[in-house]
Amino acid sequence: MDLLLSKEFLSPIWLSVKTAAVSGTVVIVFGTLIGRFLARKSFKGKAALETILMLPMVLPPTVVGFFLIVFFGKNSIVGQTIEWLFHQPIIFTWWAAVIASTVVAFPLMYQSAKSGFQGVPLEIEEAAKVDGANEWKIFLFISIPLASKSLITGSILSFARALSEFGATLMFAGNIPGKTQTIPTAIYIAIDSGNMTMAWMWVISIVILSFMMLLFVRAKQE
Repeated sequence: MDLLLSKEFLSPIWLSVKTAAVSGTVVIVFGTLIGRFLARKSFKGKAALETILMLPMVLPPTVVGFFLIVFFGKNSIVGQTIEWLFHQPIIFTWWAAVIASTVVAFPLMYQSAKSGFQGVPLEIEEAAKVDGANEWKIFLFISIPLASKSLITGSILSFARALSEFGATLMFAGNIPGKTQTIPTAIYIAIDSGNMTMAWMWVISIVILSFMMLLFVRAKQE
């Protein structure tokens, strides 16, 4: 019981949940908006754009981490701007873990949102336009409610993916106890150091969290 209540055990869990909550919120907002836009729009280069958005799902996490380091590193304009604004680089900070989780979780939310909005009959949206509803009212009061099952599924799956992110987080945010050490990285270090008791405890905790989220998804789909 003392071990279960210890800071060593609880810190990675708290950081994982906090990281997944922030990145999940970002993913849900932008995944829903972009999914709705691309579900209804056709333009030149759409296939290429969608391919780029889906790439983190198929690329090795280490490759995603590499690109994040290059994009936000000290030698990039983005990295230099961030360092100038906040007087420190973003690499090896908690925000780096949030960014890594957001990038790898986004495709799940985007794909679910796009599929959900494509399933909304276009005739219903057109009828609302005829009745005087603007695009935002249609989006908020017609499209989202009708696509809610897909949106909920995408939200839970993207949160679960953010919670379990390992490779990109380890490369981009590191494994700093109490700062960037999440459950997956903590498990890796525990096994590497031979601390199987802590490894098992973290494994059980993330299995329980993931099981509950997937169970919720299955219940919503029925």
